[in-house]
Amino acid sequence: MFPVPAQGGRPLFEWRWVDRHLDEIFERLGEHVTLTAVALAIGLVVSIGVSVVSLRRRWFYALALGTAGSLYVIPSLGAFAVLVPFTGLTSFTTAVIPLATYTLLILIRNIVTGVEQVPKEVREAAIGMGFTRARLLWQVELPLALPVVIAGLRVAAVTTIGLVTVTSMLGKGGLGYFIRNGIQTATPNSTSIIVGVGLSVVLAVVVDLLLWLGGRALAPWSRKAASR
Repeated sequence: MFPVPAQGGRPLFEWRWVDRHLDEIFERLGEHVTLTAVALAIGLVVSIGVSVVSLRRRWFYALALGTAGSLYVIPSLGAFAVLVPFTGLTSFTTAVIPLATYTLLILIRNIVTGVEQVPKEVREAAIGMGFTRARLLWQVELPLALPVVIAGLRVAAVTTIGLVTVTSMLGKGGLGYFIRNGIQTATPNSTSIIVGVGLSVVLAVVVDLLLWLGGRALAPWSRKAASR
């Protein structure tokens, strides 16, 4: 491997810089993964709860989607700024709350849509076997809705990985730390920027692939239906 020359004589990418900062790269990568995982977990738990209520009360579904949609369009920096007086500038909570709220619109819509797509005859068969509404939901409807839920989770995961880089403004940016530092130096450090952007893209691809494989493993019937 050798440095790629850039305009002005400074290499576009320096492997020696990567070698010197390897420990920090792994540390920031771990922080990026942690922020993403916690935000997705919170978003998924909240979305399941909201979706369960929405499936019972249709008026609540419209309210939930409207609220989640309103939260989704709030600029990330604006959301962080609103929370700073309450949770602190460099707080983990300040970073996670907006990240989790951005997943709600995607997840709630996919969970409800997935359950609604369960064939009517399947529901009737389960009810005929004595399933209660709660048992029908957790043992029949949600498992059959899993492919649609996983599809939503994949979109939410990739979106969140991208948004985590913005939290570098709070000192909690994971890989965004390298992007910010590379831009803010007197002479922009292209290696730092490339590392931050490149690893964010790689992380998004890997997580998306893992979720896709997990969905195929948990819902093997979806593969058979797609092959017909």
